[in-house]
Formats: sequence, C-alpha cells, structure tokens
Amino acid sequence: MKKRHLLFLGLFITLSFIIYLFYVFYIDNNDNIKSVYLIPEDAVYIIESQKPLDDWNTISESPIWKHLNTNSYFNELSENLNTLDTIFKQEQTVLNYIGNREILISAHVYTPKKYSFLYAIDLQKIAKLNLIKNHLNTFINDDFKVSNRIYHQHDIIEIYSRLTRETMYISFIKNQMILSYVHTLVEASIDHYNEPKIGRDLNFIEVNKEVNDGNLFRLFFNFNYLNDFTNVFFNEETEYIKTLNNSLNWSGFSFNIDKENNIIANGVTKTNTNASIYLQALQKSGTSKRSIYNIAPKQTALYTSFTFSSFSEFYSNFEAIQKENPEQFKSYLDGTEQIENYLNINLKEHFFSWIDDEMALLQMQSSVSKSTKDVALVLKTKDVDDATENLNFILNQIKKRSPVKFKTVNYLGHDINYLSIKSFFKVVLGNLFKNIEKPYYTVIEDFVVFSNNPNTLKTIIKNYTEKETLAYSNDFIDFNDHFNSRTSVFTYANTPYLYNNLYHFSDASMKQSLTVNKDYFICFQQIGFQLSPEQDFFESRIAISYLDVELVKEKYQINNTLKATKTNSLAEKELTDKMNADVVFNIPEIYPNDLTASYFSRKHSNGKTRFSVELKDGKPHGKYYSYYKNGRLKISGKYKNGAQSGTWRAYNFNEDQVLRKRF
Repeated sequence: MKKRHLLFLGLFITLSFIIYLFYVFYIDNNDNIKSVYLIPEDAVYIIESQKPLDDWNTISESPIWKHLNTNSYFNELSENLNTLDTIFKQEQTVLNYIGNREILISAHVYTPKKYSFLYAIDLQKIAKLNLIKNHLNTFINDDFKVSNRIYHQHDIIEIYSRLTRETMYISFIKNQMILSYVHTLVEASIDHYNEPKIGRDLNFIEVNKEVNDGNLFRLFFNFNYLNDFTNVFFNEETEYIKTLNNSLNWSGFSFNIDKENNIIANGVTKTNTNASIYLQALQKSGTSKRSIYNIAPKQTALYTSFTFSSFSEFYSNFEAIQKENPEQFKSYLDGTEQIENYLNINLKEHFFSWIDDEMALLQMQSSVSKSTKDVALVLKTKDVDDATENLNFILNQIKKRSPVKFKTVNYLGHDINYLSIKSFFKVVLGNLFKNIEKPYYTVIEDFVVFSNNPNTLKTIIKNYTEKETLAYSNDFIDFNDHFNSRTSVFTYANTPYLYNNLYHFSDASMKQSLTVNKDYFICFQQIGFQLSPEQDFFESRIAISYLDVELVKEKYQINNTLKATKTNSLAEKELTDKMNADVVFNIPEIYPNDLTASYFSRKHSNGKTRFSVELKDGKPHGKYYSYYKNGRLKISGKYKNGAQSGTWRAYNFNEDQVLRKRF
C-alpha cells in the first residue's frame, strides 16, 4: 500500500512539474520585458545580437579578430565575453540555454576619461525556473568568491575573481540577466526598470524599425553622447564632432563581414530638432555625383564631401532654415551685408553664382610640410573661367582696401593667390568652415581650393601634377565602389595617415595608448560613411576595409620613414672637404607658411635656428644660412627668385670653410 502511495506521489509530482513547465514555457508570457528597457539612457552605443554564440563564432574565426585578439585590450574583451563560460563551466546545459538568446551590450562613459560595458541577456522562459540565480554558487569554481547585496529591492550578486581582482556584478530582473564590471551601471539599469528611457524613445523606436535583423549583429549609436565619448580619448573638441553631437539623434546599422574581410553596415540615421543647418538643408537639396576625389592627394587622411542638385538650391534652403531663427538670421544678414559693403561686391553674383554641386573638406598628411593642420576647402565650379574672373574681381576689391601687398605666386604652373579677408567663410557658409581664415587659394581643373596654409595648396598641386591623387589609387577606387556615387554626405578616412593627426590632438596618456595600439588602428586601412536623404531620416552605410598590418606597413613604408629620414639627413653630420659638394648644396625646397612674409626660419629640436632665409613674393630671395645644432654656421649662400645664386659655402664644426660651389 505504501509503495502504491509512493508511486502515486511520484507520478503526481512528475505530472505537476510537467504541468508547471508547460505553464512556464507555453502559457505564462505576460511577465517578460525587453532588454532595451534596462539600458541606461547615457548609452553611447548598443550592440544587439539575436544569436550571440553563432555571431561570436563567425567573428572570432575571422582574420580581423585573430589579429585584434593579439592586442591586450581586445584579448581582455574576449576573455570578458567568455567569463560566463568560466563561471558556469560545470553546467553546460545552462550555457546552451543562454547561448543563442538576445544579448545587448551597451557602452557608457561612467566617469570622465573612462567607459565600460553593460550586458543584458534575455533568458526568456528559462529565467522563470530561477536555475541560474538560485544555484550560482554551485556553478563557479574556487577562483571566484560570491556575495550579494540589495539595491532598490533587487539582488545584486557580486562575483570577485581572485586572479584578476575584478568584480562582476549580476542582477536578475524578470526574464533579463544584467551584468557589468562597474556596479553603477548595474544600479542605473535597475533604476531604468521602472522608468525606461531608450526603449520608449520615439526616435530610437523608428530607427530600430528601419534596421534589418539579418547578418551578424545590429549596432545603434546615440549621438547625444558622442562628445562625452570622444573626450575619453582626445582633449580638443572639433567643430565636426560638435556638429554631429548636436545634429544627429540615433543611427542604427546591420553589420556583416564579406569574403574580402570588409566590414559592411547598412542602416538609417535620424536627425534631431536642433540639427545643423547643413544637414537640414542637405536633406532638402537633392544629390549629385562626387568628383573632388579627382584632385585629392593619395595621402588624404580625411575627405568629407557634401553634394546637392545645385548650390543655388542648397543655399536657398540654407537661408530659409536660418530664417526660422530670427536672431541667427539677423546675424547672418549683418555679416554678409558687412562683407558686401566693405568690398563693394555682390556675394550671389560674384561668389555663389559659379559654385556647382559639390563642396568638400580635405585633411591630409602633407608631403611638403610637417603641419598637422593641413586642411583645405574645395568648391566645384560650373565654369572655371567664370569662377576665376569673379575671384579676381573679389581679389582686386580686397587689394584696394587691404594694406597687405601680395603678388601671385606660381607653383608648378598653378597660381596661388591670397584672399586676405577675415571670417569670410564663417559668415558665408557657417561654423563648419570657420577655420578657413584669410585663406590662400588656387584653381585646379574645375575646382577652387582654399587653405590657410599655402603649403597645403602646394601639396595638392604637387600630387595632382604627379597623378598621385585618390582617382589614381586602386585601393580608393575599389573601396569607393561600396558606396553610392550620389549621396548628400560622404566621409572617407585613410587610417595610416589619420593616425598622425589623431596623435597630435591626444593627451599624453592617449598618445601612449595610440603608440601601443597603432597596429590595431592602421589595420583598418580605409573607413567610409555615407548619408543619403530620405523623408525624415538619412539612409546610412558604413564600410571598413581590413588589411594585414604587415602589408599596411609595407604599403605605407611606415617602418622605414624615420630610418630613412635619419639616414638621408646631414643635420647631425660635420661637413668635410671630402664630401660631394653637389649633395651638400642640394637644399630641399623651402615652404614658408606665410607667402606675404619677408623672412622664414626653422629651428632644431633644441630651439636653436636650423636655417633662415629671406623671402620675396613667397619665394626664397636673398641671404640663406643654415646651422649645426650647437648654433655654429654650417652653410651660407644667396637665393634669387627662388633659385640658388652666386657662391655658396659650407663649414665644419669650427666654422672653417670646407666646400664651395658657384651657382
């Protein structure tokens, strides 16, 4: 009788458990919440995967990740992603349940100069069994110590690693497991459980709806916190970053890796109510085909193109949008009126009339200057002769009213002129172009190129005449095929060249980090981003090309640059009468920063003068002296209209003449 009772009791318990499981897994569906509801509102970006184990296997097996995994940071990230495997390794079935469930990884700046991640994993119905939460102690090994505390009526489990001395914080909210290595992120997530922000943001919801679920994973970028994020790495805020931070709201992308190891992402970008005038005007002004890359040097680090059906349509929209802000529009009218009255010109007739359908900003690594601010504004012309005639008229008006006497300088067949009028582009085209201040300009093909530094123009002219432009770069041409030829905004970055510019704008600690991680930056040789206008958002596309870092170094001669400079330089050597006079007196071309100056000099690293030369009309004309690092005279001679003239002399460390040559 007892056995029957026991058998009946066992059957009853089993049947009850089956009914319970049936209820949990098939009936009770009303108590789940979305992962995004637990993401704090200050997330800079969110990575979402519906099949994390499959996605992770695809990524981890790619050449890209194998290279990145040799980096200490990415290796640590890889270990963090595998932490659950370490913790639950005795319960593989639990991992299988967790494995291909939705996971969100969000990045947050939790204190100035530091950021970290929050993970939200949807356990779905398995969470209702409380299997992980109730038996966490039994899953981990002796390398970890587990404790817990209460925060706003929610348990936070703290798992301390005796090996790394780091603590992982875990909490369970309904069907979600949240975890982070920063306790304030878990606490912020719990706070958002009652008042979710991102999941109820209408802009995020709209972007989320437009981004496909296919491919590897989806990424959502929150531009409201872009500035905070870039401040982690760099000290100087650029107008470009500020414009993006203030103008865009959310971007969403679906990512994939193709057979050539290119990372491709398609999605949409939503502007906000305070979007920059440029983006609002561009969204209404159509598109045209990009062509400025035909004169952009191969060593262009950053190329940002803006296109429209016509400049007149764009500028009409530009003015109309400004009218919505009466104070701003009045400031704009006052500024343009002041320029027109001062120079006695008509901006629409003498400037806007000849601009065609594209303008671009170029930032490059100069081949003729060590300046880190080689930035140029390029305007495409409808008719280059008409543009030249109108610019000459403006130039003559400036010369009538300006004390600066500057003669046109010809460089490799291209005239360089000086537009000596302050804040012209800031007033006419807005803050994005405010750094183009009193620029020099030249004409190349159908384009007018402006820059504060005449050496930037020389770099562009030199590369154009030698056919060393992006149009002759197979890498760029192939990469450009990933994008539509007609877009409102297109940005292209060449990271080996961009690296030097980023290094310049970094603080000491970031410079050290960039140096250590250089190989993991330049391996993504080319990065591109485009915005194409749709009704109330921009269709967006990202492409990133990966190349083995050793091939990058070989292609850009990165390892050889410094060695070659030291080997070829005579700066540290004492000159003797046994040296070749033709080599000693072969002075490199001189590139003064100011073509209106009468004198130009450079210094050694110790602050002593390296060389000095007199100038006329932007060219060496007059006495030239160069010096050893100890300050003693090394070479003396004269220039005439840019060419060496007369007798040149060279001296040893005692300033005894050892060589001479007649020019």
